Amino acid sequence: MNVAYYTLVFDHGVDAFFDYIGLGKGYRETATGTTMAVEQHILYKRELLEGAVARCTTRLIGFDEKRIHHYHEMYDAGGGFLAATCEFMTLHVDSAARRVSPLPRGVQMRLGDILAAHEALPRPDALGRTMRVPSLSGG
Repeated sequence: MNVAYYTLVFDHGVDAFFDYIGLGKGYRETATGTTMAVEQHILYKRELLEGAVARCTTRLIGFDEKRIHHYHEMYDAGGGFLAATCEFMTLHVDSAARRVSPLPRGVQMRLGDILAAHEALPRPDALGRTMRVPSLSGG
């Protein structure tokens, strides 16, 4: 599967998560807010072949008044193996002003409930990874 399709699959996973917490299409069509990803990191673990069925899971890592830190894992639904992970930082934005704005109170409450459950899970190994090429001198 081409790299762009991994991003698309993760985007569908984010859409499902945002629908669940109240920031989905209905919210965007009736409210003055939207969301924007400001950082994304994909780690490719194993290739998904064209035609494979992907399944995504979502973990809430943290949130504050304006930001949501979420992490997703993509599995091959047939083979069951982990194909890729994706970590996001998303901002809530006032659509008219195009400025970062507070998440709706109801969404913050839902996120609080989800975070309480997700904090009991083991921390994902891929979370917070950085990229760098080690120097030849070992530093």
